[in-house]
Amino acid sequence: MDRGTVGSTHRERLRVDVRQHGTSAVVTPAGELDHHTAELLQEPLDAFLDQGTARLVIDCSRLEFCDSTGLNVLLGARLRAEAVGGAVHLTGMLPVVARVFEITGADAVFTVHDTLDEALD
Repeated sequence: MDRGTVGSTHRERLRVDVRQHGTSAVVTPAGELDHHTAELLQEPLDAFLDQGTARLVIDCSRLEFCDSTGLNVLLGARLRAEAVGGAVHLTGMLPVVARVFEITGADAVFTVHDTLDEALD
């Protein structure tokens, strides 16, 4: 498995770990995803999609906060992935993050799994 980390230029508020798992890219944001840090998640998602990896698994188990900008990054990745026959799967959402998806209705457009293992099966 290939592993990497995108460093945070915004005071360690968000760290994004990335790795390849078979035909899926596993992206794990940790910390706060907002308009100050969204680019740190956008970059690896775009990179995976640009290189042809269309199945993205976002492990949200360490994501402590997500605002509308972060949500838009994920929605944009979903649209790009689906345009080439892929998908974005979300897993391990903490209640505070799951609530944002529930309030906005975004939970209805993503495939959401309880665990990373379920998302990778």
